[in-house]
Amino acid sequence: QVQLVESGGGLVQAGGSLRLSCAASGRTFASYAMGWFRQPPGREREFVATVSWSADSTYYAGSVKGRFTISRDDAKNMVYLQMNSLKPEDTAVYYCAAGLIRGSIWPHQYDYWGQGTQVTVSS
Repeated sequence: QVQLVESGGGLVQAGGSLRLSCAASGRTFASYAMGWFRQPPGREREFVATVSWSADSTYYAGSVKGRFTISRDDAKNMVYLQMNSLKPEDTAVYYCAAGLIRGSIWPHQYDYWGQGTQVTVSS
């Protein structure tokens, strides 16, 4: 099985940047597609970004395209979300997820989830 732990969240002013990290356990990390989701206060969990198991494909939610970048380092069992030009509407708990899929925007297709890290963007 895979265990995921997010880090890097915090408080930042609008226009600032944060880099989220997700550390994964397991020897088969490279076989998993990785995704980032977020859950704003009082709202459902929503898709942010995904990168395929082979890192040959990425996909982003329209709300973050051009501002966020997902990447992975299989040698370190890490996945990252670089967030630039942050907006107050980006405030949410951010979760990383892993699944034996090429990539997906649907939460139910991911097998493992981290505990989340809080990102707060002030106006």
